[in-house]
Amino acid sequence: MKVSIRDYEDYLYDHYKNHGIDSSLFMKLVEEVGEVAEVLNKRDGRKASDNEDLKSQLANELVDVIHYAFAIASLNQIDLNDVILEKDRKASIKYHHKVNQEQFLSNR
Repeated sequence: MKVSIRDYEDYLYDHYKNHGIDSSLFMKLVEEVGEVAEVLNKRDGRKASDNEDLKSQLANELVDVIHYAFAIASLNQIDLNDVILEKDRKASIKYHHKVNQEQFLSNR
């Protein structure tokens, strides 16, 4: 099963609409970013690790980051699909990319 950005935003809005507080969700987002940093530090040898599945841990922590970022966007009626494409379009011009995301997807 594939999950679209819109589906995920709708799901998180439904989940948090009655009790989601931006500041609380943001604090969870920051916490999860810290956990990503911890896994990367273990992977790169800056922190001790005991035969842990760091790839799996990294995947799970990144999903948590995405979860809270998308929840904040959803509660604020931000359509991330549109924003992602627009921001990439501007970055492609600014950084002289040969292909922007929209062109990449059209060429597939």
